[in-house]
Amino acid sequence: MANNQKLELNWYNKKHKNKIEPRILIENPDLSYEKAIKPSLFNLEDNKINSSKQNILIHGDNLLALKALENDYANKVKCIYIDPPYNTGSAFEHYDDNLEHSTWLSLMRDRIVLLRKLLSDDGFFITHIDDSESSYLKVLCDEIFGRDNYLTTFYIQVRYPGKTLAEDSDYQKVVEQCHIYAKNRQSAKVNRPTVEYSLDKFKWEIKELSKGKEVELGNKKVTIFSEGEYEIREVSPSITGLKETWATGSLSRVKASAGEFFELYLQDRKNVDGLGTLYKIDGMGEDGLGYRYISGPKKASARKGKFYSGVPLKRVEEINNGKSLRYLPVPNFYDFAGNFGNCRLEGGVSFRGGKKPELFLKMIIEYFSNENDIVLDSFLGSGSTIATAHKLNRRWIGIEFGEQAYSHCKTRMDNVIKGTDKTGISKIANWKGGGGYKFYELAPTLIKEDNFGQTVINPEYNAEMLAAAVSKHEGYTYNPDSQIFWKQASNDNKSYLYVTTKHVNRDYLVSINSEMKEDEYLIIVCKSYDSNITSEFRNIEIKKMPQSLLDNCEFGVENYNLNIIHPPVYEEEDEIDD
Repeated sequence: MANNQKLELNWYNKKHKNKIEPRILIENPDLSYEKAIKPSLFNLEDNKINSSKQNILIHGDNLLALKALENDYANKVKCIYIDPPYNTGSAFEHYDDNLEHSTWLSLMRDRIVLLRKLLSDDGFFITHIDDSESSYLKVLCDEIFGRDNYLTTFYIQVRYPGKTLAEDSDYQKVVEQCHIYAKNRQSAKVNRPTVEYSLDKFKWEIKELSKGKEVELGNKKVTIFSEGEYEIREVSPSITGLKETWATGSLSRVKASAGEFFELYLQDRKNVDGLGTLYKIDGMGEDGLGYRYISGPKKASARKGKFYSGVPLKRVEEINNGKSLRYLPVPNFYDFAGNFGNCRLEGGVSFRGGKKPELFLKMIIEYFSNENDIVLDSFLGSGSTIATAHKLNRRWIGIEFGEQAYSHCKTRMDNVIKGTDKTGISKIANWKGGGGYKFYELAPTLIKEDNFGQTVINPEYNAEMLAAAVSKHEGYTYNPDSQIFWKQASNDNKSYLYVTTKHVNRDYLVSINSEMKEDEYLIIVCKSYDSNITSEFRNIEIKKMPQSLLDNCEFGVENYNLNIIHPPVYEEEDEIDD
């Protein structure tokens, strides 16, 4: 019988899930940065960010903001980096980091579920955390992304060991972690570091001094040369030289490789063929030679051998065309202690608790995105992520609920765009300024109670806001047709949505229906309608608001925020005197 149980993390009240209202976003044009760029500060030829519509800064609760982005940005974000609160009980100037563990898990779960929806199929999710919640967050992410989509954990040194300001502390936290997930690991390709392919090790030449002895091993023809029947000599490195590699360790576990062949068929033949034997195995290798040389042990006590390979054919072609790059694995440990200790004033804004250095974020963004990809940070803090992304020619989305959305994030981005920010990676990126962004606020709740306790549409909503908000509730994209008034919103199935505060009667529907094509479908959301017309038109559905919206979500909640932030302070610390 199949076991349908799955491994998961449980906590108090886990099954309760918030029904989040899909708010609309309202631009504050006074805070958007769309001013003409002075040529002295910005050259379009040198900078690919030239559309402020590509970058957005949102002030508001990040759970509501992520829900607001869901329709328009689902499957479009390439790299999400978040630095969530560490939940250790420390209070700071801009936040209060103190939540019950189970509450922290629920709030993180809700956000990560939405963030995953925004990721493109080849996208990456990176969450920065310390050891207070790291293990729980890892299991939570395994559950949301699938354990197969866990890629690795980066270990980041953020402090110098042996230095502390807290004399009464038994332990010092020197390292933090970044758990890294793919939405689909088959599609997500990290930008691995590269080095130019070197021929320095291809410096060996083998000469056969006899015909040798032929045998068959592992269904391959093998020619055996005893000591004195061959010569191995060192020559100048070249494209025709051979590289010497020990046939041991992990190489012996690679299927159909020289290492595996040595371990399976040659390692124990020293008692048969003698010491210092050279084997020539036909039909092996990717260098075009058609064979691979493997040497046996030279001492009775030895079990190691070496194999000799030529430059792979793919590399030969690349080298002949001018250059060949070798891709290296991405390391999982980085020492940024100096940068974390000296980034407090980066961007011209002071942020004592948990600020991340731009050089560290540059590494993250360059590994997991490319130019013009969208980078998102929903725990923006002082704006380090979007400032770094902007300088690296990425599009970005930043979300911050606190006052620092204005005092820190906006101020910092304005300095970046004007070219006056010389801190962080500005010099490395040759940043001169440019670009822009739109600044958004979350709209108020769509439905509220009036003075008599009745649920009504919020009077702050005008007709356009109402249509856009209802479109989000119904899963439609608000994009009014300039010619046909009832085509206010649409989806991919030739289905349209129309929102009106008018009373809808039969004549009104007849008029609309006469313009509709046979394969079109329309939902009308209105305040009132004649009850005898609901089934007369097969391709028109009528819904009454606010009643039809009340079950969609919970209205009136303005704040799902965690009220917590990163407790660590990364300033360089002094040793305590005895």
